[in-house]
Amino acid sequence: MNQDTAKVITSFLPLIILMVFFYFFLIKPQKKKEKEIQAMRENVKVGDNIITIGGIVGKVIQVKDDVLVIETSGDKTKYELMKWGINSVLQDRKDLKSN
Repeated sequence: MNQDTAKVITSFLPLIILMVFFYFFLIKPQKKKEKEIQAMRENVKVGDNIITIGGIVGKVIQVKDDVLVIETSGDKTKYELMKWGINSVLQDRKDLKSN
């Protein structure tokens, strides 16, 4: 390896280190989180209590391919929404008070 090649490699080394840093500390964790969210949305079933992205709390009463129907209150109000609109699935109604 001659001196010019070494200079080129050392000039690109900080850029390569920065790219590796971004991959392992920003991109990879984000992809992992997206996979977890997608799995949560795919595993929603009838009877689950959910919170939508807009903050609506309801119980799932029907699940189709990409659409589900939730019932929101004592008045039995029903909303139809896309699965991507789910923010979280509640394990217990007591979880609402901690959020």
